[in-house]
Amino acid sequence: MITKEILPIGSVVLLKNSSRKLMIMGVLQAKPDQLNKVYDYCGCLYPEGYMSADKIYLFNEDQIEALHFKGFRNEEQEEFEARLREILPLPGQVTLPG
Repeated sequence: MITKEILPIGSVVLLKNSSRKLMIMGVLQAKPDQLNKVYDYCGCLYPEGYMSADKIYLFNEDQIEALHFKGFRNEEQEEFEARLREILPLPGQVTLPG
């Protein structure tokens, strides 16, 4: 669950126990066959970018070890974040029924 800032698309992160960086390309994502499990982010390998659907990685904020680059932020991003904050549950609440 996102408890800190919502990282914008284009942000580049390194996950714990990983040697490859990921570029964030989506927020609040689920696998098509597991719609009851929502991940904070989806990303693709950096610097390669999107290669195919089977090369998309789903992960949560607590898996991020380091932020290497913060993506573009403008008024649209700030409005998007404000709308997300209205629907995101508080820490400890369930996101979707399982």
